[in-house]
Amino acid sequence: MRLELEQTLALLSSHRSVLGYLLLLRGDHVSIIRLVFEGEQGKKYATIVGKMVESVQARLEEVSGQKMMECDQIRFMRIRTKRHEIMISPDKRYLLAVLHDPAS
Repeated sequence: MRLELEQTLALLSSHRSVLGYLLLLRGDHVSIIRLVFEGEQGKKYATIVGKMVESVQARLEEVSGQKMMECDQIRFMRIRTKRHEIMISPDKRYLLAVLHDPAS
């Protein structure tokens, strides 16, 4: 990976409220490029986040009646629960998801 990306990911993970992040390659199946989580938890988050983005994009296409290239595309998603917040930034080829503790 490029130095700029490495520096950005290092800065992101050094923030005290960040519990972990996922960098995923989008395609027919979401592939993990890099994850910072304990054990199998990262794979679970990768699968869930990939499915969430696909589902929301499909609903946008459904509402607009247009295909992905013609309709609105997701720029940023923020999901907050009682304990955590997941911020998702999808791109055409990649997907970055950050899990953090908003109470920190």
